[in-house]
Amino acid sequence: MQLRRRDSQTIEMQMGPMIDMVFLLLVFFMVTAKPIKQESDIDIGLPGTVPQEQPLDIPDEQRIIVEANGQIVLNDLPVDDPSSRDLPTLLRTLKRFKESADANRSEALVTIQADDNASHQRIVDVLNCVAKAGIKGVTFADTSSEQEM
Repeated sequence: MQLRRRDSQTIEMQMGPMIDMVFLLLVFFMVTAKPIKQESDIDIGLPGTVPQEQPLDIPDEQRIIVEANGQIVLNDLPVDDPSSRDLPTLLRTLKRFKESADANRSEALVTIQADDNASHQRIVDVLNCVAKAGIKGVTFADTSSEQEM
C-alpha cells in the first residue's frame, strides 16, 4: 500500500485584521484611561486642629504620677478623685492629647511614675485609661534615681 502525500499548502497569517484589532484596542484604552491631574488641581490637606472649648497647653509628653494615697497627678495637676476607678478627667485629657498628636502627625507618649507604696490596682486603672485613649507609647519612670539627688 502506497501512501499518498497531500499537497502541502503554506498557511499565511493575515496581518490586516490583526492590525485593525491592535488599533481598536489602542483606541479603547485611550478612551477609558483616566487623565492625569495637573499639580494645580490636586487638593492639599493641611494639618488639622482639635476643636476645644477651653485653650489647653499640651506638652509633647504626658507625665502621670500615681501617689501612695491613690491620687493621680497629670503634669503637676491633680486629676480625679483618689477613690475613682474610671478616671473620667484623665481619660478625657488623654483622648484630647491623642487627637492633638494625631493631628500633628506625632506619636503620643505617656510616662507613668508610680510611688513605691502605690497600689497595683491604681496603676492598672491608669494603664486602662491610657489604653482607652488609644495611646501605645507608654513608659515607666524610675523613682529611685530622683530620690537620691
